[in-house]
Amino acid sequence: PADIRDAAQARDRSAPAPVTDVARLCVCDLLVAQCDVNCCCDPDCSAEDFSLFTTCSVPVVTGDSRLCSQKAAVYSLDVEANPPERIFKLIDQVNPSIFCIHATNYKQALYLKTPEIPTPENFDQLLDKFGGATFSAEPDSWNLDTDAQNPPDANETSRYEYGVPVQTEDAFLRLPSPVVSSWCSDANPAAFLVNQATKCIRSVSVEKCDSIQALSMLFYINSSILAVPKSSQMVNITVKSIVVQSLNGMRTLLSSSDVLRLPMVLDELCINAVLGVNYHITHTDTGEIIEAAAAFVLGAISKETLSIEQSFKISFTQENTQPVPLSGNPGYVVGLPVRAGFQPQGYPFPAAFLSNKHSQLTILHSTSTQDCLAAQGARAPVLFGYNMISGCKLRITAAMKCQPLAQTLLDVLKGQSFPEYVASFGNSQAQDVLDWVPITQLHISEQMISHTLQSSCQIPVSLGIEVKWTKYGSLVNPQARIVNVTATITTTTLKQLPSGRERIIPITSSVVFTDISSPAEPSYKAWPTIDIKLPFDFFYPFV
Repeated sequence: PADIRDAAQARDRSAPAPVTDVARLCVCDLLVAQCDVNCCCDPDCSAEDFSLFTTCSVPVVTGDSRLCSQKAAVYSLDVEANPPERIFKLIDQVNPSIFCIHATNYKQALYLKTPEIPTPENFDQLLDKFGGATFSAEPDSWNLDTDAQNPPDANETSRYEYGVPVQTEDAFLRLPSPVVSSWCSDANPAAFLVNQATKCIRSVSVEKCDSIQALSMLFYINSSILAVPKSSQMVNITVKSIVVQSLNGMRTLLSSSDVLRLPMVLDELCINAVLGVNYHITHTDTGEIIEAAAAFVLGAISKETLSIEQSFKISFTQENTQPVPLSGNPGYVVGLPVRAGFQPQGYPFPAAFLSNKHSQLTILHSTSTQDCLAAQGARAPVLFGYNMISGCKLRITAAMKCQPLAQTLLDVLKGQSFPEYVASFGNSQAQDVLDWVPITQLHISEQMISHTLQSSCQIPVSLGIEVKWTKYGSLVNPQARIVNVTATITTTTLKQLPSGRERIIPITSSVVFTDISSPAEPSYKAWPTIDIKLPFDFFYPFV
């Protein structure tokens, strides 16, 4: 009937019954069976006490501030009354935020669950649940039956998204990692597009090494990866390489990785035990996995060994692209290349491909012959924090044409494609426009070095790069950030030589790193001076 339906709808629209009685709450009631000064909600205070109050230390008492609607207890003092008295009001308070809780209907969150006390009857059960290196607070929630969790008619995605676990035919791609302690937990899923590197400790026994799954290569490659979530298309994990490590740490790369090497006991040693796995996943720009490979490090375990350290790593690369190496995260690391790039016409941000295949700022690489014409194309990466200088010698004859010679020397100094931008951080991405610093290019002319003939031209003789950087972020862990780069080309005037004459000119390239960080001022300058004497028992009972 209409009247019953309207009553039900009105009941649904009405606010839920309050769980907490705010009139009985008092956060300033600290003393037991005594009146707290200026605590207007203290039930131990009488009317005579309230008449002596100067203010209410807690004027409003509410429950959870995230509720959409709730009762609020408002306390105030009527100082005009004789004697002054306390005023108490209970009002309805509405939360103006659109993101609020309508009803606190999760009863288990309203109280603390009493922990299970070990007894002779349940001790074995609790030991099986919590006695391992790691455990789950809710083991029943680890339901790997994905079909049960997501019915066929549920909204499904046809591609992987960032951070989504990489699914396999039985569960997910495992990337063992330490959870509570340093011991390995195999319940850690590999997340899509999240590069990870972990190390953990694995308990081993040589006598049982052939039965420990985590020591076998099959444990890491026997489950095919789903190309996209909830699909029937599978991508097999191939073995890319196998490196064998001896007991003394020497590593040898096997020429063939077609044959699986399973752990086995030989002369009181466990050989072919997995010490490290490196996954490499190739995906499309639409979030589909098309290739998966694994590189293994196998080693031998002696009989005395009770545990080993395993390392795991996973990286993702989009098809038809080259991975860009980073030089820090986020700040530059001393000794790593300075990342640089240029902005192609029509692009709104510096491109991910740069002056060479390694996306680095480079300078002239000196050769043993010191011949500039032979050194064309030889480049050396600029390493952050390292002042560098290199050069060559140019033998000039009368038969050389000035303009082609000047262009050749410019290519020797700057390379075929000199970058326009330098990454301010070691992990700057191409799409982050503000993370790229433009290179300021200057030209300086020197005096003439020859006065024998009338005709002359300008040729470059040196390239000087100055990189200014600063310490960025916290003083505890400052990060190196490049703020300015200046490339200065110095040219000189060269006149035509007489026939049969030769001249040798030195050509140099240099890089200088300058720290322009402001020195940190001592923090004690900001400390106020308090000229007081504390009571002798101020810190009692602490020393």
